[in-house]
Amino acid sequence: MQMEISFFLRGLIIGFSIAAPVGPIGALCIRHVLAQGWALGFATGLGAATADAIYGCIAGFGLTAVSNFLIDQQISLRLIGGAFLCYLGIKTFVSRPTQQAVPIQYNTVVSTYASTFFLTLTNPITIISFVAIFSGLGATSINGNYFTASLLVLGVFTGSVLWWLLLSSGTSLMRTKFTPRMLKWVNRFSGVVITVFGLLALLSIERK
Repeated sequence: MQMEISFFLRGLIIGFSIAAPVGPIGALCIRHVLAQGWALGFATGLGAATADAIYGCIAGFGLTAVSNFLIDQQISLRLIGGAFLCYLGIKTFVSRPTQQAVPIQYNTVVSTYASTFFLTLTNPITIISFVAIFSGLGATSINGNYFTASLLVLGVFTGSVLWWLLLSSGTSLMRTKFTPRMLKWVNRFSGVVITVFGLLALLSIERK
């Protein structure tokens, strides 16, 4: 039992450490919280956490064929993901902050969750990161124990969700301090950051 708990804790560390570096999803999460509230920001992170859990499944259950396929198709996936990031970046840059709170519709939350889930999945290089970290933490010695592997993946998902909960909640606490003018610059800054990540993804294709 103690051994199984240790694998869950290892997964939690893996999920948290992979989610924590600020990237395009982090910029989207912060921008959504400031512009539209905590729920939409957390939905952004939850989409990324779900994709992380899927990659965790691939690494934890040893699905070599799937991981090889994703790596082989990384040029196409980078092209799709990079183009989508550029679209989101431009859309964010030109969007105007709302003067008052707008009720968030269920469809909006679902679409936000789906878009970040898609964006995270279109970065297949993440699977390499998972395999490397799994090996470094000794999490590859599961030996076909699917229950232990499931605990490991659950830990990955929990760790990732924990990070997005902290980020969205921390940003939400500062939301009332932002004026419409400040939010306008947040949109512009976030749009530039997201677009740059999209362009980097597209430019990296030429070097392959």
